[in-house]
Amino acid sequence: MRFLSRRLVMPEDLNYASALFGGRALAWIDEEAAIYAICQLETKSLVTKHIGEISFESPALQGDVVEFGLATKTVGRTSITVTCLVRNKATKKTICLADDIVFVKVDPETKKPVPHNKTLEELEAQTLAEIKSLNM
Repeated sequence: MRFLSRRLVMPEDLNYASALFGGRALAWIDEEAAIYAICQLETKSLVTKHIGEISFESPALQGDVVEFGLATKTVGRTSITVTCLVRNKATKKTICLADDIVFVKVDPETKKPVPHNKTLEELEAQTLAEIKSLNM
């Protein structure tokens, strides 16, 4: 799992208990997972089809930096399924895990599903090449 993005928990992100509002976390997860899928499939024509189980483990508080780890689980003919782990940057404690987030490539005009022509193996090789180019 690669941790690709971070966010600072601000006062407007808090619920009545002064912790990160679950709805805000879900919006962030959908956005981060979409960016990840767009980069993996090299297309902007994706829609969120499904978000599976979401498990909240610990709170994030104002001033915490949270980071988003993403990984590809499966690749279908028109879809990609990813997992997103949100954790506290400083403590590494899991805040929440969103599993089975499915994105589908659609035709920009008809909005019907279309093949993306990628395989899991190709995406794994693409990721390795990207990491290598970053000198990591």
